[in-house]
Amino acid sequence: MTKLDSRVTIHMAASLDGFIARKDGRVDWLETSDEFAGGDTMDPEFVKTFLSTIDCYVMGARTYETALDFEAKGFGWAYGDKPTFVLTTRDLPRTRHAIEFYSGDLARLVNERLRPRFRSIWFAGGGSVSGECLRLGLADEVRYSILPILIGDGIAFFERLDRDIPLHLTEVKAYKSGMVALCYKVQARQGE
Repeated sequence: MTKLDSRVTIHMAASLDGFIARKDGRVDWLETSDEFAGGDTMDPEFVKTFLSTIDCYVMGARTYETALDFEAKGFGWAYGDKPTFVLTTRDLPRTRHAIEFYSGDLARLVNERLRPRFRSIWFAGGGSVSGECLRLGLADEVRYSILPILIGDGIAFFERLDRDIPLHLTEVKAYKSGMVALCYKVQARQGE
């Protein structure tokens, strides 16, 4: 699946019941009050070091708008100065030079433009973008951060998968916040 030593990672935080946002796009449930005494602490230096390993981000328009909303509320821009490719056909505000809007073929973007230039490519949302990435066989791994909450309904992590996607668990980590982080390698389908 990899090309030129690159890796495509799908990552999202989701509720235990598999939703990345409420139906209206709100993510007010991301801040939970749970505490798991046996979990690891996610200190800021660890997060900073980890984020420095990501070379670029890919996201859908709604995820981009959510990130802009977080920034407007004083939470900052989560993606730093990394190149960020926003998949959209709409006219959206470009708030920084590292943002590029893209409305073409997703496989062409990943295989022809991103893999040759970037080693660590992160799909940061949303559900339809993640589903399309998997349907096209572009993802090498899935990182799933499960928050300790059930929201009952919303936007699914993966929308409209048309087949089974076999995975292999490579990492499990629990945090003091009650969040559990899972990492799966995407397996090749039989016959591929």
